[in-house]
Amino acid sequence: MRTLIVGHGGRESALAFRMAEHSELYAFVGHENPSILSYTAASGGSHGVGDVCDPQAVAAFARAHDIELAMVSSDEPLAAGVIDALSAQGTPTVGPTRAGAEIEWNKAFARSLLAELAPDALPALRVVSEPSEVADAIDWFDGREVAVKPSGLTGGKGVKVMGPHLADHHAAADYARSLLEHARAGESVLIEEKITAPEFTIQAISDGNTVVFPPSTYDYPYRYDGDSGPGTGGMGSLSLASDTLPFMTEQHYRRACEIVQLVIERLASEGRHFSGVMNSGFFATADGVRVIEFNARFGDPECMNIMSILDGDWTEVLQRISARELSSAHVPLRREASVVLYLVSPDYALRAGPTYEFALDRARIEAEGCHVFFSSAVAAGPADIYRTVGTSRAVALASTAPTLEQARARVAASAATVPVLQWRRDVGEERYLEGLRALVDGGAPAPADGAPAVPAPTATPQL
Repeated sequence: MRTLIVGHGGRESALAFRMAEHSELYAFVGHENPSILSYTAASGGSHGVGDVCDPQAVAAFARAHDIELAMVSSDEPLAAGVIDALSAQGTPTVGPTRAGAEIEWNKAFARSLLAELAPDALPALRVVSEPSEVADAIDWFDGREVAVKPSGLTGGKGVKVMGPHLADHHAAADYARSLLEHARAGESVLIEEKITAPEFTIQAISDGNTVVFPPSTYDYPYRYDGDSGPGTGGMGSLSLASDTLPFMTEQHYRRACEIVQLVIERLASEGRHFSGVMNSGFFATADGVRVIEFNARFGDPECMNIMSILDGDWTEVLQRISARELSSAHVPLRREASVVLYLVSPDYALRAGPTYEFALDRARIEAEGCHVFFSSAVAAGPADIYRTVGTSRAVALASTAPTLEQARARVAASAATVPVLQWRRDVGEERYLEGLRALVDGGAPAPADGAPAVPAPTATPQL
């Protein structure tokens, strides 16, 4: 079977890895991601470079290579209608149409849907469309801290929260006004109550009817250890051998899954085609879950957790999704812990900076039990030398093991062999996760063994 992956990040690298195992893989990318290029070549396929958000260019590439099944799992191509263009020419696809993906690219739409389907999971909020409405919306919260969210896509970096990002309500109001002044026609801004509670995501896999729920994942959205520094697209992520995380209950997990099921059913009832993955972010609180956001594709890096523990044939899963014949039996997942760690340039999320060259012995790292998934990087000529491109994350390392500590130790040891790039040392630390338990009951995270307390996570959404 000739398959196609669209996109060039770490998420697409992990999907390409699995698709190339059982198909002749082709890729349409914005830059020559070394992981994706190696997977396509090894499978007998090839790649093309172009604008992944140009539906007609992607569709033409698919026609030229007689693609039998395409997957799109990146937010901007989905919002641009790439699935629509592929479907219109008869290419079988996995991924929502633009109308189905509105659950991600229009947060106001997502919140209105949630208000009908699961009002208990909806944070208090106000939606503003004009700068003149901001002051009254802020006043409505009566002194409570807020989070300010653009309604449209921002790559996970547009949300700002009082405390880590906004000094006070005046700063929150100013930020909301600045977003509106630069918004596209019809876009709005959401002002929501700030919830201080641990976050988790569910990477639900669906054919539009059946939904398969993998274990919960946890993302590290802040740049530095201890959740300090600016928000990012995610510095790492993890999953455990169980469905839940240490700060969650089974009730949290079940309710989150129920909400995702309700949303997918509503999209179908409205004629909004949804297939692929709904990556949904939640807060775990003492009185249930609160929804952070819905994403119409795998998370990045959380996709790498799920692909790492997959024991089956991902190409067959995609075929089942496309044919609307999915069942949980088609998505076997190992009951192991998984850890993903992103390595980034010294300037990442801080400032515009130069490109960086770095050495990475891919063969050695993979022989020691870690997958290497390149993202914003390209080969720089000599073997094992790479160069960062753009301003996003450079490369991810992913590993699985019977215990979280074993998986964490493996990726940390491999990361230590890569010079120049930076990474968080606390990704996968059990002490960190245990410290989040107290937040569910409204307390402060407790230090362990004399270590500093873990800072409370904020309302920054996950990717």
